[in-house]
Amino acid sequence: MSKKFQLKIYPDKFLREKAPPVVNLNGDLQDIIGSMVRIMYENHGIGLAAPQVSVLQRITIADIGESLLTLINPEIIEQEGQNKLEEGCLSLPGIQVEIDRNYTTLVREVDPEDKEMELELSGLINRVIQHEIDHFNGVLIIDHASVVEKFLLKENLEQSKGDYFNPLNKIYKS
Repeated sequence: MSKKFQLKIYPDKFLREKAPPVVNLNGDLQDIIGSMVRIMYENHGIGLAAPQVSVLQRITIADIGESLLTLINPEIIEQEGQNKLEEGCLSLPGIQVEIDRNYTTLVREVDPEDKEMELELSGLINRVIQHEIDHFNGVLIIDHASVVEKFLLKENLEQSKGDYFNPLNKIYKS
């Protein structure tokens, strides 16, 4: 079965959709994850959420150079501390926003073999997973920007709208 997966680029309305939990861990799930991995690496990303590739499900992948992490239905159950760092997003090329995120989180998720797990995350991988969980709720990095930052980003966002069919907006087949 061949499916097309497309990296969604702002202002695509799909990026604002809310993704329901995955309920069926079938063979399609492995196809989706495989396509997500390929798209993330081809675009030099360190994280990707399924809604960014036209799949409304709570699936995310991340790789900060240590190993690939795949999470299904991740939810933050505990959080602690705050730190502020600049973030970018494959769906918002050229945009960087400073965002406060939890310093550590405890995440409950289901792995691809349907085993429930809890992961304590900190550092960059923690930030990436929080960023991807935002995508499940239609939240983008620009939503975290202050009014002043949004004003300063407006020109880049306008350009992004004008470049809606830019070369980063590719179609991939699995």
